[in-house]
Amino acid sequence: QVQLVESGGGLVQAGDSLRLSCGASGRTFSIYSMGWFRQAPGKEREFVAAISWSLGTTHYADSVKGRFTISRDNAKNTVYLQMNSLKPDDTAVYYCAARSAIVAVTTVNGYNYWGQGTQVTVSS
Repeated sequence: QVQLVESGGGLVQAGDSLRLSCGASGRTFSIYSMGWFRQAPGKEREFVAAISWSLGTTHYADSVKGRFTISRDNAKNTVYLQMNSLKPDDTAVYYCAARSAIVAVTTVNGYNYWGQGTQVTVSS
């Protein structure tokens, strides 16, 4: 069993920055890649960023490239999402996800462990 807990969300203004954290516990040895997804009201959950734990490769949605950075800290079993130049369209609940495979994917159904989500609200 793997448990993921997100933190760092909040209310900010457009142009501000936030850093989200996701701590993993339980059978963390089964985690080989992790990702961040977000879901806004009335929309489906969408891919934001992903990272392969062993390969170190990263992937980003086109909408966040150049603004968001995903990183990992193996010693802390934690993945981060640094979000810069936030826009109102970034407003959503952000979810951390984990996958028992080396290659990170960008689809929701590709991940089998999920956190509870943290709210990010960006005002104009």
